[in-house]
Amino acid sequence: MNEQEIRAQLAEVTAGRLSRRQFVRTMVGMGLTAPLAARLLTADQSDAQPRMSAFNPTRRGGGGPLRVLWWQAPTLLNPHFATGTKDQDGSRVFYEPLAAFDPDGNLVPVLAADVPSVDNGGLGRDGTWVVWNLKKGVTWHDGKPFTADDVIFNWEYAADPTTAAVTIGAYRDIDRVERLGDHSVKVVFKQPTPFWYEAFCGQNRALIPKHLFGAYRGAKSREAPANLKPVGTGPYRFVDFRPGDMVRGEINPSYHVTNRPFFDTIEMKGGGDAASAARAVLQTGEYDFAWNVQVEDDILLRLEQGGKGRTEIYPTGNIEHIQCNFTDPWREVDGERSSLKTTHPILSDPAVRQALAVLVDRASVHEEIYGRQGQATANYLNAPARYASRNTRWEFNPDRANQILDTAGWKRGSDGIRTKEGRRLKFVYQTSTNPPRQKTQQIVKQACAKVGIDIEIKSVVASVFFASDPANPDTFPHFYADLQMYNTTTGVDPLWGMRVFTSQEVATRDNKWSGRNVTRWRSDEYDRLWKAAETEMDPVKRAALFVRMNDLVIQNGVVIPVLWRHGVAVAAARMRGLDLSGWDSNMWRLPYWHKV
Repeated sequence: MNEQEIRAQLAEVTAGRLSRRQFVRTMVGMGLTAPLAARLLTADQSDAQPRMSAFNPTRRGGGGPLRVLWWQAPTLLNPHFATGTKDQDGSRVFYEPLAAFDPDGNLVPVLAADVPSVDNGGLGRDGTWVVWNLKKGVTWHDGKPFTADDVIFNWEYAADPTTAAVTIGAYRDIDRVERLGDHSVKVVFKQPTPFWYEAFCGQNRALIPKHLFGAYRGAKSREAPANLKPVGTGPYRFVDFRPGDMVRGEINPSYHVTNRPFFDTIEMKGGGDAASAARAVLQTGEYDFAWNVQVEDDILLRLEQGGKGRTEIYPTGNIEHIQCNFTDPWREVDGERSSLKTTHPILSDPAVRQALAVLVDRASVHEEIYGRQGQATANYLNAPARYASRNTRWEFNPDRANQILDTAGWKRGSDGIRTKEGRRLKFVYQTSTNPPRQKTQQIVKQACAKVGIDIEIKSVVASVFFASDPANPDTFPHFYADLQMYNTTTGVDPLWGMRVFTSQEVATRDNKWSGRNVTRWRSDEYDRLWKAAETEMDPVKRAALFVRMNDLVIQNGVVIPVLWRHGVAVAAARMRGLDLSGWDSNMWRLPYWHKV
C-alpha cells in the first residue's frame, strides 16, 4: 500500500465511511504496527482541524495548572522502594536519574552532562567501568547542591541489603564508585557489564539526596520522613501528598533546564478506574493527561470522537501474563505463606501447567478487549526484536488440555471437577480490579470449566494489589493465590526484566517481599544463563542467552503470556511535548510538557 492509498483510507475515516478500528486493522494487515497506524490517525485528525501556530515555551512558568490522572495512586515517594509504576511515576515528579530513555531506547542526559561512550572516553571498551560527568549548577529543592557525593550515596544506599531497596539488583554488582571531583564519578564494576547504564538511569533509578537520607541507610530506611515528603532536583517541588489519593507540586524556580517547566503546578490524582480516567480527559476535559488507560479499545475510539483529546499508543516491552505459584499459598510455615519451604500441591505437576497454557484464549482477549493496544504472543520477552524467541508457539485447544489431564491421571468427579489423590483441581486466580482484566479472567475461567478445572476469581483493588507495604498480604509480591495476572515490562535491556525468574530475586518475608521473583520458581540452568548474560559483551551471543531464558520460562509453565501490550495513555488535544517512551516513565519528559 503506497502513500496515496493510505491517504485515501484516512479520507474514508474522516468522512465517517470507515471506522478508526477498521482503519487500524487494515493497516496492520498491510504490515504496519498498531501504534504506527494509531499515530497516522492522530496526525490526520490534527491536520483536519484548524491549524494552530507552533508553540515552544520561551520562559519558565505561566502555563497554569497541570492535572494528570494516575488512577492507581502512589503510596510512597521514594524511587528505591517503588514496586509498581505508580510509585515510580509519583517519585519522578520530584526526583530525576542521571539519564532517561527516549521512545527509541536511546539514553538522554538528565542530571548527567553527557552520555558516556567509548569514543568520548567515558566508557571502558571491556565494560568494566564508566565515567559519569554530572551537570553543574543543579540544586536539590532545599537549595543544597547536587554533587558526586549524592551519586555515590545512592549506590551505597541501594546496594545495602538491610535497606531492602527494590533497586538493589541494579547496584549490587558495582565494585565501587570513585569520586573524581564535585561533578564526576567513575563507576567500577565487579565484572564486564554490557548493561552498564542500568544503574542510575531510567524508570526507577532516580537519585535521592544524601543529606536527607544518609541517616536512614540500612535497617532504618523505611523511617525516613522524606519517603513521603520528597526533596529532589526535578521540575516541581513538593507541596502535598496523600498516599493512595493525590500528589501535588509547585514549579521549581531553580530548575536546571532553562525556560522549563511550562506549568506552574502539578496535581497527580489517583483513584477511580481506567475508564473514568479516559472520560475525564477525552470526554469532559477535566484533566490534561491520564496514564495506563486499560480500557477496551472500542470505548476509547468512541470517546475520541468528541475531539477534546487523543489516545497515545506507543511500543513497549510490556507483557500481560498469568503467573503460576510454585509454592503453597494456603499453608503457613514459620509464619510465612508461599514459603520456599513448600511446593504447590497442584501446580507442581507440570501437566497441569501445560493444560493451563492451552486454555488461555489469547485471540479472544486481543480481539474482544484490547484491539490496537496489543497483540497475542507466546513469549514473555518480546522486545526489542532481537530478543524475541521464534521457538515458541501458542494455541487455544481445550481438547488437548483434556488429553493432557487425562494422561496425567486427573479424573473427573461426580461434579465434573477433576481430582487426583484426593486433591481437587481448583485454583484462586487473582488480579487487580480493572474491567479488561476481569473480562480476561472470565474468558480463562470459562475455558477451564470445560475441562474440569474450577477457577475462583479474586479481584484486588489496584492501589492495594500494587502497594509497596510489606505488611499488606494482598500485594502481588506476596502472591497468596494459585494464579495471578498483571502487566510488567522487560525493559530496554532484558537483564533487569528477566531477573524476575532468578533464584536470588525470590520474594520472601526476610527481604520484606521486595524480591522480584514472586512465582518462586527456581532453576539452576536459568540462573547460569542469566549470570552469563550479565557479562557477555558480544551482542549476538547475549541475545541468544535471553532467548533461551524466555524459552525455559515458557516451556516450564512458569508464566502464561496473554498479550504483548502497547503503552496506552490519553492526552488533552492541546497537550504537546509528551514523547511517551515505552522504556521509561511516562514522566521522563515532564519538564517539556506544554499546551498550545
